Amino acid sequence: MGMTMSQKILAAHAGLDSVKAGQLIEAQLDMVLGNDITSPVAINVFNDGKASGVFDNTKIAMVMDHFTPNKDIKAAEQCLQVRNFADKYDIKNFFDVGQMGIEHALLPEKGLVGPGTLCIGADSHTCTYGALGAFSTGVGSTDMAAGMISGKTWFKVPSAIKFNLINKPAEFISGKDIILHIIGMIGVDGALYRSMEFFGDGLKYLSIDDRLCIANMAIEAGAKNGIFPVDDITREYIKDRFQGEPKEYFADDDAEYDEEYTIDLSKLRPTVAFPHLPENARTVDEIGETEVKIQQAVIGSCTNGRISDLRAAAEVLKNNTVAKGVRCIIIPSTQQVYLQAMHEGLFDIFINAGAVVSTPTCGPCLGGHMGILAKGEKAISTTNRNFVGRMGHVESEVYLASPAVAAASAVTGYITDPAKVIKK
Repeated sequence: MGMTMSQKILAAHAGLDSVKAGQLIEAQLDMVLGNDITSPVAINVFNDGKASGVFDNTKIAMVMDHFTPNKDIKAAEQCLQVRNFADKYDIKNFFDVGQMGIEHALLPEKGLVGPGTLCIGADSHTCTYGALGAFSTGVGSTDMAAGMISGKTWFKVPSAIKFNLINKPAEFISGKDIILHIIGMIGVDGALYRSMEFFGDGLKYLSIDDRLCIANMAIEAGAKNGIFPVDDITREYIKDRFQGEPKEYFADDDAEYDEEYTIDLSKLRPTVAFPHLPENARTVDEIGETEVKIQQAVIGSCTNGRISDLRAAAEVLKNNTVAKGVRCIIIPSTQQVYLQAMHEGLFDIFINAGAVVSTPTCGPCLGGHMGILAKGEKAISTTNRNFVGRMGHVESEVYLASPAVAAASAVTGYITDPAKVIKK
């Protein structure tokens, strides 16, 4: 029996000719990632184990993104611990205020992950890098510590689900709408510990930003990872960017998949996930015009804070005004995205519309800072999770959507189809 893309990458890094679903393997790592929340825990384990050093100071990345610039004393102490560790072991890919961005936007941008990479990260959305043909997955901080010491970790080889994406996406359909549709279809445990592998002629219409968004939210369906085949779009993105040697892996014709789905992108409609799970998906056509009144719109995160996302929001906000009583917070995912958006005049559009622009940070996504919700408040957000209390008070609500839908909703004050508010 043939292998899937994910299985081929795992086999190569385990030094094996082949692997099969359910097999336990030990594999060499190309990148180990941590952030300002998870790295301190890993460092404590590292120190408790009396490790003498890291396996490779060029293959560890630490990104201070969740609570930075530091929101309080605890956050400051956590970041200080990581700064000291990075200095002691000369961690080459340490990113702090002024250089950092949201980790899962920053690592692809910096060329630290790419085709054929095997990456673990002490953050569940590490699965983002599958957009580039990598096998990447989230792990606990203890596994991060072991990875920093040995450069290896164990895996149970996942089985896989095949998603055939066909035809050109309809107007205002982005990667976010596609993945929300899929999660709504299979559920938050529909891909539990399995690879979500994406194929089809529809891929030629999906930018790297769309793919990064889709792979990012594979974990919201319970997946071990999400992955796309390398194509010309991938190659163009990594050109003069990826710091490693790209290795392209393609699924065998006889690769085994547990299930197979076909999604016609031309038939999708802008989609919103209602509280309190990403699987509670509804199209904008299924939502009454004034059914959901919002008090906040957040456009950013590791899911939707890239330049194409900000352009989509600007297209809607241009010549429009944020509704009275709505706070619209826009968060570029990296410093490079921040500069690009500023130079393109997007900040003028945002500020003239009544929105605020933040420094790159995870911020409100996890209820950290820069946009916490009070009791009874509702937010539409381009983030990836809408669990109870995710963005603040346990009696607040988060609705997940694309940048276009979030921006349109900020203009009307209600969850809205962007086609109804856009002004050319």
